[in-house]
Amino acid sequence: MASKENILAKIGAANVPKTTFERRAVEREPVSIERFCERVAEYRATVHRSQTEELAELIATLCEGGRVLIPAGLPFEPKDAVLDLGFSHAALVEFDTTITTCAVGIEESGTIVLDAGVGQGRRAITLIPDHHICVIREDQIVATLEEALERLEPSRPLTFISGPSATSDIELVRVEGVHGPRKLEV
Repeated sequence: MASKENILAKIGAANVPKTTFERRAVEREPVSIERFCERVAEYRATVHRSQTEELAELIATLCEGGRVLIPAGLPFEPKDAVLDLGFSHAALVEFDTTITTCAVGIEESGTIVLDAGVGQGRRAITLIPDHHICVIREDQIVATLEEALERLEPSRPLTFISGPSATSDIELVRVEGVHGPRKLEV
C-alpha cells in the first residue's frame, strides 16, 4: 500500500497550481514599420501596404478565384467569404484562402503572432488552407519579442508565424506548405 500512496501523493503534488506569471516592465524601442515589412519579406511572405479604405479592394484582388474562409469577428467581410463554423479538418482543405487579423507583429524578427482572439479564429484555419492573408495594423507592431510578450496572454494558444510553412530535409531541399500554408500575405 505504501507504493500506491506514494504514487498518489506525487500525482497530487504535480497537480498543484503553479505560481502566477509575473510581468516585468519592458523598455520600449522605437518601431520601424519598413523594417518589419523587410523582415516579413525575407521569410518569403508577400507584404502589401494599404490604407484602411483601400483594404477591401486589395483583399478582393488577393482572393480572386478561390473559396475564402474567415473567422468570427473579422472587422470587414470580404465578398463571398464563408464564416468558419467549426469545419472539420477535411472540410478546411476545400478552402483556398483564409483571412485573419493578428494579436501582434514583431519588427526584429518579422514574426506575426496569433492568439485565437477576435478576428483570428482557431489555429486550424490558419494552417490548413494553402493561402493565409493576415491583416495587421501598424499599431500592432512592436520592436522586440519582449514587447510582444508583454501584450500577449500566456494562457492563450499562441501561434508564431515567420513566413509561409517550410521545411528542409537532410539534403537541404526546401519544401513549402508541409506544416501550413504555402503562401502568406501580410
